[in-house]
Amino acid sequence: MSRTTLGQTLLLFALLCISPQVALAEGLTILTETQREQGTEYSVKLQILILMTLLSFVPAFVIMCTSFTRIVIVLAILRQALGLQQTPPNQVLVGIALIFTLLIMRPVWSKIYDDAYLPYSTGEATLAQSLKAAEGPLRRYMLDQTQRKALEQVTKIAGETQMADEDDIPFLILLPAYLLSELKVAFQIGFMLFLPFLVIDLVVASVLMSMGMMMLSPLIVSLPFKLLVFVIVDGWGLLMGSLANSFWVST
Repeated sequence: MSRTTLGQTLLLFALLCISPQVALAEGLTILTETQREQGTEYSVKLQILILMTLLSFVPAFVIMCTSFTRIVIVLAILRQALGLQQTPPNQVLVGIALIFTLLIMRPVWSKIYDDAYLPYSTGEATLAQSLKAAEGPLRRYMLDQTQRKALEQVTKIAGETQMADEDDIPFLILLPAYLLSELKVAFQIGFMLFLPFLVIDLVVASVLMSMGMMMLSPLIVSLPFKLLVFVIVDGWGLLMGSLANSFWVST
């Protein structure tokens, strides 16, 4: 399996798909190379094309490489534990997850901005160098959240040998290992969320059965009590605070 980084892979894919001899106008080509001390720099038109291609991966990037996955799964489990089918609606849950993703990963974004975007905007680094620099903080964050057992399992599935140096781990192995770790942690948090609401459901169901009210659904009676308890203990604040503390973000 190729150990090319994600940014370099996308760059290589773009270069292979576009012939250097394709002309936009007479005497004007899309791909031109300039040799500098920092390395090879490609034409502005090609850089724009690569950046537009990368933008199409933004939704998948947000879901797979950030804290979004853990947050949105926990929020969906909370809604199920409360017994609310469509409240809050999916758009609200996604919006909450996006906002807190930006907040939690702010150190990572700041590092990428300082190390990758600023040098590229001032011409001190080429596009390839900027992509490589941007990968560093994101890789560090993902490694911090990835469980070693998941990493070993994905490495075994990929048929690769165990790598002692974390910098040698290919991105295509790190990404699925990170996702498996996020799913595991999200379900662990969801299990802890379910327990108090399950106790309320059991108590309400026992009371109704003792009163002979078997035709009345326990969910209808327990829902107000679960909402009341959740509001009294400031459930939203506790939940989002605990979620934020469950992430380890290197600065």
